[in-house]
Amino acid sequence: METSNTPHVSAPQVPVMTIERFSELSGLSPDTVRGQMNQGNLPIIKVGRRRLVNVALFTAECLQSEDWP
Repeated sequence: METSNTPHVSAPQVPVMTIERFSELSGLSPDTVRGQMNQGNLPIIKVGRRRLVNVALFTAECLQSEDWP
């Protein structure tokens, strides 16, 4: 059986989520999440006037990061 060096990571089942939901799951305050979005550290997608965290892109970026073990 082949083994892979790619770590298994459980990703959320939705590609985007609200600031409030991301805050709940990450343990960050909503204000911190908004600040990270404004600084460009969290990818967003705009739907009308709402800004949602692009969790799919964020997960992909984290897995490709050199900081990933």
